[in-house]
Order: sequence, then C-alpha cells, then structure tokens
Amino acid sequence: MREHLGFLKISSVAVKIAAWIFLLLGVLAGVSLIFKVDATQPAWVGYVVIALYIFVFFFCYLIAKIADLLVKIIHEIKKEED
Repeated sequence: MREHLGFLKISSVAVKIAAWIFLLLGVLAGVSLIFKVDATQPAWVGYVVIALYIFVFFFCYLIAKIADLLVKIIHEIKKEED
C-alpha cells in the first residue's frame, strides 16, 4: 500500500481542483439560467443546476478527503511498524 501513497496524494489534489471547477462552472451556469440568458428555460432550472453542482462538489470533495484520510492512516501504520 505504501507504493500508492504518491498516487493518492496527487489524485486527492486533482479531485479537489476538479470539485472547485465543477462548483464554479455550475454556479455560473445556474446564474445564467436564472437571469434568462437562455430564454427557452424557466428560471427554476437554474436553481436545480446550482443544487446539482453543489452536490457534485461535495461528493468529489468527500472522495478527496477520504483519500487524504487514507494517506494519514497509512502514515500512522508505517510509524507503528518502525
């Protein structure tokens, strides 16, 4: 498991960055729908889009935090073995 620590650290950072990008783009898309940039969609669709992207943000961020926690657990196990 120790050989995967680098991958876990890098993937955790990548997923956190992706989560923030999802949140930013989702909020921008939702706000543009609320302010009628696309006249074919009702305003409530913007709120649904924002809620959906907030959920995706928290889900991705949770996955990244679990990876960080796994790295800490592996480090603690490594300290106990030495």
